[in-house]
Amino acid sequence: FTPTASARAFELSGGHPWLVNALAKEVVEELVEDPARAITDADIDAAKEILLRRQDTHLDSLAERLREPRVRRIIEPILAGESLGAAVADDDLRYVQDLGLVRQSSAGGLVIANPIYREVIPTSLASIAIASLPQIQPSWLGPDGHIDETRLLEAFLAFWRQHGEPLFAAAPYHEIAPHLVLMAFLHRVVNGGGSIEREYAIGSGRMDILVQYRGRRLAIELKVWHDDKPDPRKDGLEQLDRYLAGLGLDHGWLVIFDRRTGAGRLSERTMAEAAVSPGGRQVVVLRA
Repeated sequence: FTPTASARAFELSGGHPWLVNALAKEVVEELVEDPARAITDADIDAAKEILLRRQDTHLDSLAERLREPRVRRIIEPILAGESLGAAVADDDLRYVQDLGLVRQSSAGGLVIANPIYREVIPTSLASIAIASLPQIQPSWLGPDGHIDETRLLEAFLAFWRQHGEPLFAAAPYHEIAPHLVLMAFLHRVVNGGGSIEREYAIGSGRMDILVQYRGRRLAIELKVWHDDKPDPRKDGLEQLDRYLAGLGLDHGWLVIFDRRTGAGRLSERTMAEAAVSPGGRQVVVLRA
């Protein structure tokens, strides 16, 4: 193992023994057949993708843990970017930490324990929604086989108006049901040709998603509009602008989920409009 490979394995696993062993086993037994060849960080990344796709027993068993009420009370607000609720007890926090699912970051906030779990947890929670998706023709692909963002927007709006509300019932975490259904849709979009990266943190008030497909990238920021709160559009545009700047992108999507009481039917309020971020980047604002 090269030093960069060892460092990458630790970065992805957070030192979790099962994950370290699983990465190493996949590399030395499957990916690198020649024992004389040094194992690189690229090999570790390839092993990670295999583990995520295969959902080995340990990763698969996380789904059961995530449905435990005391685990949900911690994980759900982290995914939503909200603060922990008053119902969270010290025992709940210690239990989830002892499971190795979360840790305190160097900045003091609570975060998912490692990058592998950061990918596995939302994917596991969205698995029922993914399985419940109707047949969707990939109308978002252009003649060159790449994603056409205009077509993708049209496909998403049509999907959301027709299937959004029924699929919410399939999501195990009610507060982030729209997030999970959107991720299920995007999972279908990138299936076999791309990936989805997610960034979220407790108290951040958002979830960021980066869709990568055949060399092209689309950044999406998710915000929630709650009762007695102002329209999050302004804050969302500012936060998305910083996210896009970090990625070196000049455009993206801001998705605002309206969870206010009496917001109306999803099919009637779903719409998209053009906007410009404070940094002059082109943004599509989707209200859903």
